[in-house]
Amino acid sequence: MSGPLTGLALSEGFYREYGEPMLKKQFPELFPKAAAAFLGSGSEVLGYDDEVSRDHDFEPGFCLFLPGEDVISRREAFLLERAYADLPKTYRGVERQKLNPVGGARHGVMRLGTFLKKTIGREEPALTIQEWLTVPEQAFLEVTAGKVFSDESGFLTRVREDLYYLPEEIAVKKLAGNLLYAAQSGTYNYRRCLEHGEEAAAQLALFSFAEAAMHCCFILSEKYMPYFKWRFRAFDGLEAFQDLKQAFEGLILLDNRQENREPKEEKIGLILKRILKASGFPEETDAGKAAYELNDSIRDHEIRELNILAAVS
Repeated sequence: MSGPLTGLALSEGFYREYGEPMLKKQFPELFPKAAAAFLGSGSEVLGYDDEVSRDHDFEPGFCLFLPGEDVISRREAFLLERAYADLPKTYRGVERQKLNPVGGARHGVMRLGTFLKKTIGREEPALTIQEWLTVPEQAFLEVTAGKVFSDESGFLTRVREDLYYLPEEIAVKKLAGNLLYAAQSGTYNYRRCLEHGEEAAAQLALFSFAEAAMHCCFILSEKYMPYFKWRFRAFDGLEAFQDLKQAFEGLILLDNRQENREPKEEKIGLILKRILKASGFPEETDAGKAAYELNDSIRDHEIRELNILAAVS
């Protein structure tokens, strides 16, 4: 295998060489009822891991998800756990972790319902409106990213499909709120803070603008926005907004010296115009007005009547 060894490659290789044969040989009646995958938190699940990432949670292992006790009993789950623990302790020169990391093991045998409870807050994907609006999108990525190695019954695949992306009107609500927040922080608060001589506050306004405007780009691309440290990596996957990445970087990296202020405001305007165009508005439309128009277009009364910023983190 060429290139650096990734967490996904390590996990899948370990499963194919040791995990799958063990399951099929020792538990042929349970194999079709369980699902093996590489899901959860961490850069390796998103495909962003590198040599630096190996300093923690880098091990050969996989997730073996089980349905409820009516399908696989506690006794059977215990036997699966014991068999998983007996798999080779080293694979491709990498040792398996001897102790669970803080918060619990990332790999091993677990009930799917327990995993979902820890990520999205429910044991099934039937979320309420409020949950769809407030559960961090990184949590949805922990369920929908990564890779499924085997799932003959399809119970894990169905959950991933149910959570693949936000319901349409939830996405519109999030877009409206983030567009309004971007307009307020970028086109108004940034300049006002500078006029008051509050350069630190002006920088916060820029960070708030970048956060909200980037979120708009992810929503318009129908992709979940990950945890902040992976956001620029994930932005590379937004084909329609590739040319805005440098503008966002400039807003964050440049200081607020006088010669940088006008270029920064130009970048803010460019970004908002692209978001407006992608949202179906003329580029000259006032972004705040467009945000309220988006919110008013929501058909579901409960979602529409929530504060327009209800989904802005």
